[in-house]
Amino acid sequence: MTTTKRPNFLFFIADQLRADHLGCYGNRVVRTPHIDALAQAGFVADRFYVASPICMPNRASLMTGRMPSLHGVRHNGIPLPLRATTFVELLRAAGYRTGLVGKSHLQNMTGNPPVWPRDPADRLAREAVGDDGGRYDQEWKPHWRNRPDHELDLPFYGYETVRLTVDHGDDIEGHYRRWLRAQAPDCDRMIGPENAIPTPGLALFAARQAWRTRLPEALHPTQYCALMSEDFLAATAADDRPFFLMCSFAEPHHPFTPPGAYWDMYDPADMELPRSFRDAANRPPPHVAQLLAERDAGRAVKHTPQLFACTAEEAKEATALNYGSISFIDAAVGRVLARLTALGLAEDTVIVFTADHGDYMGDHQLLLKGPIHYRGLITAPFIWHDPRGATRRSAALAGTIDIAPTILGRAGVAPFNGVQGRSLDKLIAGTARAHHDDLVLEEEGQRAQTGFPGRVRMRSLVTERYRLSLYDGVSWGELYDLEADPDEMVNLWDDPASGTLRAELVLRLAHRMLALSDTSPYPTATA
Repeated sequence: MTTTKRPNFLFFIADQLRADHLGCYGNRVVRTPHIDALAQAGFVADRFYVASPICMPNRASLMTGRMPSLHGVRHNGIPLPLRATTFVELLRAAGYRTGLVGKSHLQNMTGNPPVWPRDPADRLAREAVGDDGGRYDQEWKPHWRNRPDHELDLPFYGYETVRLTVDHGDDIEGHYRRWLRAQAPDCDRMIGPENAIPTPGLALFAARQAWRTRLPEALHPTQYCALMSEDFLAATAADDRPFFLMCSFAEPHHPFTPPGAYWDMYDPADMELPRSFRDAANRPPPHVAQLLAERDAGRAVKHTPQLFACTAEEAKEATALNYGSISFIDAAVGRVLARLTALGLAEDTVIVFTADHGDYMGDHQLLLKGPIHYRGLITAPFIWHDPRGATRRSAALAGTIDIAPTILGRAGVAPFNGVQGRSLDKLIAGTARAHHDDLVLEEEGQRAQTGFPGRVRMRSLVTERYRLSLYDGVSWGELYDLEADPDEMVNLWDDPASGTLRAELVLRLAHRMLALSDTSPYPTATA
């Protein structure tokens, strides 16, 4: 092994992948041999929490090592400022070749226009933070669909080269769609629910949450990510610079569209429901109770990206299709790793595997994601496979904001002022057993839902033993003893015997939020 070179980084990230939907995290059904092999020979974090269980805020936290309340991406649709410092930009400045393949989602991609600006005559038409003049339409799906010359400004948040995928399912734009049209000029007749292979009896198809795509495996966006990652690696073989490559899969994510053999690789009838599915009616908090009531009354809204209370049939279908997408990702990871080895790069490359956040997948009879911080949603896998060798697991509290300082530290690049995460180097090396005493999760919704009077705004505190969640505008909250109640079935918020504990945790949350206040820029010098 070469020890004098700075390490390369091959960074895999999946979207909406629960940690316990991998074999290396104890799942006995889904087949993920390549990811499991990385875990077996690497470091695994068993309690890895996201900064926010929403795509754009958490991805911006990954890139900056900062919480959403600081980098400004409070919820989907708010772009990460182009002036923000990212760890990828620091690597590029330090001489790294940087590349992104797949999903970025650092800018709005849906095509939905912002609420602002309103009528110029409206006194509230101006934002508190002015426009910096940057291009924030670079990931906008309609531009990629309608403008053949639409492109990114490079470097894009530090990435010198980008092969972009935009959106989810099989109807994906970006560089991928241009590649797809070159491979199959008739591709538009293969994608979307209107062109799907018939799936009679599929409950999720009726809800427009799943369809059997006609895209073959070789043309699917997941395969595209593997192919473009291989091309990037091949191009680096003759380059003296170290590299950082992010291979970012848009799966597993609703709508569920695993292609080819991965569609029916798993039988819904064989899927086990979570323990919390059977006991969901055991004193659920008000927002969960409302979702359950809407379903039972036949009023559940199931065709949008918002969470809903599902039936047992829907939970099993979603799990089976999700497993198919995960196994397809695993095969893609295996393909990229084989190319890394064949090119002689493996001995100098740190390999990371993680995910954006999780999904309820039937937990508490819920599906998709939303402002309810159950463990399956707010935890993600984190695997660090290092050629220096570090084979261990840790149950210490760690999270998304720790990724940036960990990579910078391993690369020998100094972090920037304002990074709120802490390097995981001591946990990885085995010289420390603890990391964070507690973690805060931030969530700000785009819309009113689940019975709240306005947009959902909440904060959660996770400690070694407890999870406390506070919601803006309501008098109730959530408090769970994760040691005695790992499925979070018994809400202790109104339990008289837990009153002192609740007060202590609320104070602890306040102190942690104060500690997470910004320290950048530095204050001016005093006379």
